[in-house]
Amino acid sequence: MSRPIIEVKNLSKVYQLGSIGATRLKDEVAQLWDRLRSRHTEQKKEAFWALRDVSFDVQPGEVLGIIGRNGAGKSTLLKILSRITQQTRGEITLRGRVASLLEVGTGFHPDLSGRENIYLNGAILGMTRAEIRRKLDEIIAFAEVEQFIDTPVKRYSSGMYVRLAFAVAAHLDPEILIVDEVLAVGDYEFQRKCMGKMQDVTKNSGRTILFVSHNMGAISALTTTALYLDHGGVVGFGPTAQTVNAYLTDRCCKSGVWKAGGKTAAPLQILEVRMLDASGAVQDEFEPEPGFTVEIQYEVREQVRNALVEFYIFSADGIHLLTSGDHDTAPERYEKRMPGFYKASAQVPGNLLNLGTYLLCINSGTHHQTFDSEEVISFHIIESHRMSTRSNRRGLLVPMLPWKTVVSTSSVTREPEA
Repeated sequence: MSRPIIEVKNLSKVYQLGSIGATRLKDEVAQLWDRLRSRHTEQKKEAFWALRDVSFDVQPGEVLGIIGRNGAGKSTLLKILSRITQQTRGEITLRGRVASLLEVGTGFHPDLSGRENIYLNGAILGMTRAEIRRKLDEIIAFAEVEQFIDTPVKRYSSGMYVRLAFAVAAHLDPEILIVDEVLAVGDYEFQRKCMGKMQDVTKNSGRTILFVSHNMGAISALTTTALYLDHGGVVGFGPTAQTVNAYLTDRCCKSGVWKAGGKTAAPLQILEVRMLDASGAVQDEFEPEPGFTVEIQYEVREQVRNALVEFYIFSADGIHLLTSGDHDTAPERYEKRMPGFYKASAQVPGNLLNLGTYLLCINSGTHHQTFDSEEVISFHIIESHRMSTRSNRRGLLVPMLPWKTVVSTSSVTREPEA
């Protein structure tokens, strides 16, 4: 068996709360002098372990999903693997060139043009000008920035920036590609194109990808193995379906109600989500036949155009089953939303979902910006008290479809000709 392309052993990273790391020798000397002058009066600073004793291996050609709540240590792990941040203790072995896409503009010089930054990034990865030149046209076409390729990137929009950054990272043939949630900056079509490219490079080129996302559908579709982090430690590591299921079980409300944890700066914020049974009572368990209602309350704080408010339903292993938004009916009503408090609801029909556990996710934003995107409620479809044939039916979606049967004396029944 080949050696792992990434080996991580007992990796830990600690920060001293209240301390700011220095990047220059002058800053280090100044901080040392301040500590010496105040050593008798300074209170002991609290230690924050962003990572603690994290260990895992990644095989060549494997796609590893890294999941966890905000603050779990995902970004810290990627920065250490990318050699942006130094670990406090532990060992890392990387057997290949690494390309990282962690933040918009990582590795770009703002005063250089898009074309010059492509050559700069390729040189950082150890590629020759000839190698970069062979890929240049493909990179520019993928990023869809042909018109602005000779413009300094400091004049790019965030979407243009991330499109070019991803195109460079994916096309310059690193053995290891590290991608953070930064792809959420791009629009929906570009995200789909990025997903397709990552699937292509793993299947056809055998490259290794580390992929961080809060979108469990994307994690399930792209990755084979997942690492679940919480409070800097490893909670789960193994097959994606199993690990995602553990994360979703821990992550979501189980009472049928979710409320926002605090106020955001977004012009539109989802405040509360409730799941209701046929009688209007809040539940997290539903019999199949009556269906259930999803109710979303949100606030519009300033006029916003073309905003979407929608929910997704995922299976317990992260398969994306359906999407529904309040713009499905009469979309022209939502081209411009005025300030105020809103309550929207949608009826999910009965006899649609099979028995099992599911996840309700919310999302709001425009085509170019996300306001809210969270996994909020786990719920169950349970066996009906009435007689039913559903318990032996296979599949996640099991609607009772209308069948039409006709009897004929001939072996083949045909519709009459017009």
